[in-house]
Amino acid sequence: MDIWSWMSELPSSGDDWHESSLIFELANDGKHLNSTTDNSILLKAEKSTSAGSNSLQVTFSVCIQGFEPYVTEKTLWVSNPCSLSSEQPYLPLLLQLIQEIIIHAPNSHESTCPRSQHQKLKPEPVSWIVDSHSPESLSHFFNFIFLCRIFWICVCDAPSEVGSVYFHKLLTPNLNLLSCKHVIRNFFVSIGIDGELCIMRTLGYMLANWHILRDLRVGLQMLTPLPSNGFSYATESHGFWVLKGYAPVLSMQPSHRQNSTLRLNQFDTKETVLKYVLAHQQLEATIQLQYSVYFTDGFIQVNARIDNLRFHMVKLGFNKNEEANTVCSDERHFPSRIRIWAGPEIGANYVSSLSLGRSTENQEREVETKKAVKGSSGKLRGMAKTTSRRKTKSWRFDQDAEGHAAIFEAVLCDSATGIEVSTWKATKSGDEVGNPMTGLKNRYNDASRLFNKAGGLVFNGDEYGEGVGWRLSRDMEGSVLKWRLGGKIWVSYCPNSNDLKNDNTTSTFETRCVNWCEEVDLPLIRGKLLL
Repeated sequence: MDIWSWMSELPSSGDDWHESSLIFELANDGKHLNSTTDNSILLKAEKSTSAGSNSLQVTFSVCIQGFEPYVTEKTLWVSNPCSLSSEQPYLPLLLQLIQEIIIHAPNSHESTCPRSQHQKLKPEPVSWIVDSHSPESLSHFFNFIFLCRIFWICVCDAPSEVGSVYFHKLLTPNLNLLSCKHVIRNFFVSIGIDGELCIMRTLGYMLANWHILRDLRVGLQMLTPLPSNGFSYATESHGFWVLKGYAPVLSMQPSHRQNSTLRLNQFDTKETVLKYVLAHQQLEATIQLQYSVYFTDGFIQVNARIDNLRFHMVKLGFNKNEEANTVCSDERHFPSRIRIWAGPEIGANYVSSLSLGRSTENQEREVETKKAVKGSSGKLRGMAKTTSRRKTKSWRFDQDAEGHAAIFEAVLCDSATGIEVSTWKATKSGDEVGNPMTGLKNRYNDASRLFNKAGGLVFNGDEYGEGVGWRLSRDMEGSVLKWRLGGKIWVSYCPNSNDLKNDNTTSTFETRCVNWCEEVDLPLIRGKLLL
C-alpha cells in the first residue's frame, strides 16, 4: 500500500485529468455477492475548481463496492479539499487524518482535568515532518497514519464484512509500516505527548483486535505474528535520556510455557468477559535517566542515574462508566519485573571503566527475645518466649554490569515467601509454595497496595542508589556518541477480585514480557551539560 506515491503522481493540471476521478484500490477480497464487482475498498481522488479562482483542487474519499446491503458504490468518508497549486498540496489531508485519529482514539476524552480538551492540531509540526524527510520515509509515515484512520471507517462505519477485509487485506500486509520509526519519533516529539497517546492507543486497539481474530482462528492464524516488542523510541534532551514504549498485552511474549488466560479461542462463557477485557489493555512505559558530563585533565566522566520509571496498564476502552460497573473493571496485568540498561555501543573502546552505585542488598534480620518469670514463696514458675522478625520489601532493587552497560533491576517478590512473582508457575492443583494470588488480591484498592489506583507503577531515583559512572578517553571530546538505552518489562496477571477466584488457577495466572532497545545521543561538547 503506497498511497503517498500514488497521490504524488496525480496530475497537477486540470487538462491532464482525462477522467473526473481516479481510483486507488486499497483492498479486494475477490468475492462476488450477487454483484458484478468484487468486494473492494477504494480510495478515490476527484478534481474540482475552487470558487472564485482557477486553482485546481482534489478531494479524496473512501468507498466500498460489492458489499451487501449496498447495491452500488457506497461512500464512507470524504476529505477536505486539497489545492494542487500549493507547495504542500496534501498537508490539509494529513492534518485532517491525524485530527480525526485523535478524536476517535480510545480514552481520548478521559482526563483528570475537567478542562482538558484536545485542541485543533497546528499545521507547523506536520508541515515540518513533510519538509524534512525523504519521499520514502514520508510515504511510510503517511501510509501508517492513513491505516490508523481508515481502521475506524472500516470497522465502525461499515458492514462487518468490510472490517474483515480490512484486517486480512489491509492491516496484515502492512504491519511493517512501523519501520519508519525515526519519522514517527520526530512527529511525536513535535506534536506533544497528548497527541502521541491518542495515536498509540488507536494503534494498540487495532493490534489488540488483530490478535483476537488471530486467536479465534478466523483466517489470520497462519500469518506471521506481529513482532513482540511493540513500539518504542528514545530521545535525548535537556540532560535526560528518555525511552517511551508501547505494547498491547497480546503482542507480548509469554515468559515461560503455561496455559495463558488470554487464549480467546477457548470459549468459556464464565471467562469470556474477563478475556476480552484483558486483551484490550496496553503497557505504556516511560524510562527516564538523567545524565551529566564532567571534563578533567585526564579523562571525561559521564554519570547517569534513574530519574523516573513509569509504567501504566491502560484500558483501551470507550465508555468508562460502563466498564466501572462490570465484574472485571479492576482486572489488569501489573508490572512484576523491570530491567533497564544503559551504556556505550557494542565494541566501544573509548570507555575505560564503569562504576556502579549500589551494593547487592544484604538484608538485616531482627531477632527479638522476650522472657517472663513469675514466682511466689515456696514455689517458682517460669516462662520464656522467643519471637523472630524479619524486614521484607515487596520490591527488590539491584544494580549489575554487562560489559560496560549498567543494569538497573527491580523484581516484585511475594511478601510471605520471597518468591519472585514473574517466575512463579501455576498448575492445576493451586497448592504451590509461593502462590502470589493471596498477597496480590485487592492490589489497587487496599491501603497497603503495591500499585496506584489506576493500576500504574512509578519509581524514582532514590530506589536505585546514587547512579553509575563511566570514564571515557579525553580524545572523545567534541564528539557525539551513540549510547544504548533499553528495557525488558515483565507483566503478570492473577485475579484481583474475589469474584473471579476459582480452583482452576491455571487459567488465571500468566506472565508476559516485552523487550525494547534504542540509541540516544551523548554529546561530549564543552558548554553543554558541564558541571
